[in-house]
Amino acid sequence: MSADMKVLLVDDHEDNLFAMESILAPLGYPLELATSGDAALKAALHGGIAVAILDVVMPGVSGLDVARYLSRLTQTQVIPVILVTGMGQDSEMAARALQLGVADYLIKPIDPWALRIKVQYLYRTSILLTGSPPRGRGPRNHPTEPPQFPAKRRQLRPTETVHVPRQPGEPPL
Repeated sequence: MSADMKVLLVDDHEDNLFAMESILAPLGYPLELATSGDAALKAALHGGIAVAILDVVMPGVSGLDVARYLSRLTQTQVIPVILVTGMGQDSEMAARALQLGVADYLIKPIDPWALRIKVQYLYRTSILLTGSPPRGRGPRNHPTEPPQFPAKRRQLRPTETVHVPRQPGEPPL
């Protein structure tokens, strides 16, 4: 991971993207925006993503499909995913999301402060787990120093591929 890790924001409605961008911009992290699941997958596979925030319901490849695909690939398994939905409470969908190992499942409208706190925590955790501390400044008004790691630290690596069975009626990836 490089020091310029991005937060990936994905929603098929540009006004929702603008809202999320406005909420997260004060954190000072680089943001990458995508309007489809396909574009989200391309961005994640290109690398440089520390956290992904995905809309659940999108035409074509849904946010749930993107999360499932990311969880299966070794190079993207470590990207924490926050799923966001405007469809209200859906315990079945939330259960499927949690089975995939997403970091959080949020319902719109999103509390801006809660989203900032979650993204800040997941961003820092993602950087620390991949062993590439950011250089320079972190979130606005909070200068960061590269953390001092012990000489011998345990490498966190996935040891096996995650297999998530699809539910009946769920479209293939």
